[in-house]
Amino acid sequence: MDPTYRQGDTIVTEEIGGDDVRRGDVILASIPERVPDGLSLQRAVALGGDRVAYRRGDDTLTLNGRPLREPYVRDGEPGDGMTSFDVTVPEGRMFLLGDNRGNSRDSRYFLSEQSGTVAVSAVRARVLDDWTAPVLLVAGGFAGVVLFLVGAGLGVASLVVGRRRAVPAPAPAAWGAVPPPPVR
Repeated sequence: MDPTYRQGDTIVTEEIGGDDVRRGDVILASIPERVPDGLSLQRAVALGGDRVAYRRGDDTLTLNGRPLREPYVRDGEPGDGMTSFDVTVPEGRMFLLGDNRGNSRDSRYFLSEQSGTVAVSAVRARVLDDWTAPVLLVAGGFAGVVLFLVGAGLGVASLVVGRRRAVPAPAPAAWGAVPPPPVR
């Protein structure tokens, strides 16, 4: 998925089902017949009912007859050695491509198997482009735990200190009585 994600990059994902995938999402999918030793990180370019096409030598892919703008593709080469294809994606399936088209084992190489499409049930997670929300949630959670512990500690400390000061007050003197002298 270079240049979008490089080897060793940390990614944040949200677990989703295949019905939640949108065009352009980078997803983690379990495709054991293509990637036997793990999950595949690829971009969902077309979904059920879409028609995706490329003619060798063209500047862009087309999606439903319109040029597909792909600023994320490495070196701006949407074809980069691709063979021509014209696929109408069946319902419940998706067409996946890597962002590094010159070095990606994606739907283009499996056109003889259900037109290269993958079942949406293979989706395990979607990569989040914006880390802000998850990072803030985790940071807020840690801050909440710290505040709770500090509050609990201060509460216990106030109870301990309060018990040490609990000295009975002297009884009020009766009218006209003279208080006894202080003990030394």
